[in-house]
Amino acid sequence: MRRRYRTDKINYSIFLLAFLLATLLSPLLASQAYANEPLPKGIIKLNGKIAPPLILNDMDEKRFDLTKSRGHWVFVHFWATWCGPCRREMPTIQSMSEKFGNNPQKTAPEIVLINTAESEDTVFNFLGIVAPDLNSLLDTDGLVTEVWQPRGLPATFFVSPDGKLRYLALGDRDWNHAEYIKFLESLK
Repeated sequence: MRRRYRTDKINYSIFLLAFLLATLLSPLLASQAYANEPLPKGIIKLNGKIAPPLILNDMDEKRFDLTKSRGHWVFVHFWATWCGPCRREMPTIQSMSEKFGNNPQKTAPEIVLINTAESEDTVFNFLGIVAPDLNSLLDTDGLVTEVWQPRGLPATFFVSPDGKLRYLALGDRDWNHAEYIKFLESLK
């Protein structure tokens, strides 16, 4: 009887230890959700170099500095109103923003839009019709875009909480599609 009790106690201890490890490691494993599985279509894993400087004003003259966004993921999206794929994609970014914003249980990266070399009036008029809840940084002289060097528009960089470039999405995406939502939710 004593031997069985001891064996049961050891088995229970092993189970408890495994449960505690799984509970403690689950946030880490969730953040690595895409470490071993294929990325969604059009998303490329980057080498993790430090993100270039990004300090611009938005349409409300509010200054944005990427270094102040450390501690969470940032969705850095380069676009222009004259770009057809950008025009198609913007409503899905608006919708994705609403989806995550209306559900506090879901975490999502901070959305940072950067309009490339257009006037504030042009950007304001376009977003007012297509994505009225979004605000955009204005790279009116194109110098920040030149430093970041997107390989075309639209281009979305994913900056990790430690300020490194981790992923890049080239071309337009339907950010409401299940595979992209799952990807965005995995960035914790």
